[in-house]
Amino acid sequence: MPSANEFGVLLLSYLLGAVPFGWLMTRVIKGVDLRTIGSGNIGSTNAMRALGKPLGVLAFLLDFAKGYVPAAFFAGWAATDPERLSLVRVLCGTAAVCGHVWPVYLRFKGGKAVATGCGGIVAIDPMIFVFSGLAWVGTLAVTRYVGLASMVMGVTFPIFAWSRKGEVRGYGMELVVATAALAVLILWRHRANIGRMLAGTESRIGEQKQGTPEVGDAQKRARS
Repeated sequence: MPSANEFGVLLLSYLLGAVPFGWLMTRVIKGVDLRTIGSGNIGSTNAMRALGKPLGVLAFLLDFAKGYVPAAFFAGWAATDPERLSLVRVLCGTAAVCGHVWPVYLRFKGGKAVATGCGGIVAIDPMIFVFSGLAWVGTLAVTRYVGLASMVMGVTFPIFAWSRKGEVRGYGMELVVATAALAVLILWRHRANIGRMLAGTESRIGEQKQGTPEVGDAQKRARS
C-alpha cells in the first residue's frame, strides 16, 4: 500500500498535471476560451492554432513539464529506496497525465495526454522518448497528420519500454504497463481524429481547410 507521503505526491502530481496552461494562455492573451476554438481541445496543438507557433511551443513545453517534474522530482520526496522510487516515479507520471486529461479545474474535460505523457517518460527513460519520437517524426513527414503521428508514437511507447526494461536499472513491468495504458489513452482521446481521417476531413499540418468550423463544433469535439 502507498504511504501517506506517496499519496501526497500523487495528489500533488495530479493537481500540477491538471493545470490547463494552453487554456490559461489563450484566456489571458486572446481573451477567449480555447475550448471554443479549432478542435476545442485544451492541449498545445490547439493552443498553437489560437496563439501561433512560438506561444504554442511554450504551451507544449509547459504541458511537457507537467509530466516531467512529478516523475523527476516529486517521487523522490516520498521514496528513497531504488525499487520503490521507480514505482513511485511511474505513478507520479501517471497521476500527472490523469490530471491533464481529467483536470479538476475544468470539470474533468482536458487534453489528449501526449505532451504530459512525453514529459513523464523523459523523466523515467529518455531513450524511450527518443525512439518513439523518431516514429512521430517519420509518420508526420509521410502523412502530415499530427494526430496520427501522436497515435503512432503512443503505440510505440510500450514496445520500446519492453525492449528497455532490462537496461534501465530499477524499472520493470510497471513502466511497460504504464506506457501501454498511456498508448490506449492516447488512441481513445484521438478517436475524433480517427473519424475525421476516415472521412477525409482531418486537416494536415500546413494546410488551411476552407469552411472548417472554428467554433460551431468545437464544444462537441472538446472531449476528443
